Amino acid sequence: MKSTPLPRLPKRQPDGHKGTYGRALLIGGSRGMSGSIALSGLSCLKSGAGLVTLAVPHRCLETVASFHPAYMTMPLPDDANGALSKKALPKIHELLEAKDAAAVGPGLGQSADVQRIVQELFASAPCPLVIDADGLNALAKAGDALKPATHPRILTPHPGEFARLEAALLDEAKETGANDAGGAEPDRDRQKAAAKLLASKLNSIVVLKGHRTFVTDGERTHENETGNPGMATGGTGDCLTGTLAALLGQKLAPFEAAVLGVHVHGLAGDLAAAACGQVGMTALDLAEHLPAAFKALERKDG
Repeated sequence: MKSTPLPRLPKRQPDGHKGTYGRALLIGGSRGMSGSIALSGLSCLKSGAGLVTLAVPHRCLETVASFHPAYMTMPLPDDANGALSKKALPKIHELLEAKDAAAVGPGLGQSADVQRIVQELFASAPCPLVIDADGLNALAKAGDALKPATHPRILTPHPGEFARLEAALLDEAKETGANDAGGAEPDRDRQKAAAKLLASKLNSIVVLKGHRTFVTDGERTHENETGNPGMATGGTGDCLTGTLAALLGQKLAPFEAAVLGVHVHGLAGDLAAAACGQVGMTALDLAEHLPAAFKALERKDG
């Protein structure tokens, strides 16, 4: 398969300021799962976003804020279990009005209110939006009620999440009963074909994560060549979410942002593995190596 040439961020200008490089809003977290959205926020910062705000359930606020001083936090109404309440929707819409890009999903949980929030944001968020983790499970729950996106959207499923989306949203999967979740090793070629169908159906970019992560908008495709088995550890997908949001906020088109994002994310994983070893590296190690990954691309560009 012929891969798309690697996109590049434009060089930063001497008169640039925080607003020049994107205002990103990341929505996620719940009681016991604060680290996911914190890793996304850290990765968003280290991927060049000018201003990063994490919108999280009220009872998670102090925990999330303690991870890093350079992103802002915004409390949202939560339920008795520490997950977002549907009462958070008006505040989320208010926050989105001044944002260049957003992401939703890391650490959200899977309550009915969370499903409603994610499905409404997929339909109506005015800025480019990345959907990951529990956000993807919320889309799968919508089934046939989920309509094609009218604004830029990037979906980032791993094979299990993709199997649930495929089973719920693609007629071909419903007819054949195709579903890889919990079964044998997935047929990657069949999944890539299904990813193209899903991207077309939802008018979105699909990033099918795994060995040689596959990116498609339904017509164009790209297979990533960076990354290593050390990245098979909790939180690395949350890092990708933050990186993609940062690139969208810096005005890369969605497909180009996805292609560059998975490359840099994998390269940061390779640099982390070189420094720490594949066995012991963590998602935090990957996030900390994102600046070096971007710097390596700058050197390659001369």
